[in-house]
Amino acid sequence: MAVLSTEDEGKFLMDAQGEQIGIVTEVDPEGQIAYVEPDPDLTEAWVQGLGFGDADEDDIEVAADAIGTITDSELRVTVDL
Repeated sequence: MAVLSTEDEGKFLMDAQGEQIGIVTEVDPEGQIAYVEPDPDLTEAWVQGLGFGDADEDDIEVAADAIGTITDSELRVTVDL
């Protein structure tokens, strides 16, 4: 299971095939859930990349145990969401 942190906010969430799902807007304080904005526009991606965004009602929740790989720029899930 991956351990998430606030440093993961602003990273891209990728599926197992390498396709972009969205961008991480927020990580819960326990590091168990990443909130992901699906298909962000350019402004949203820029704000999230700088770490100034927050999760909102259209974000999807991705459990930490669904994430297999964390790099400097992305999180990659191991299961279909």
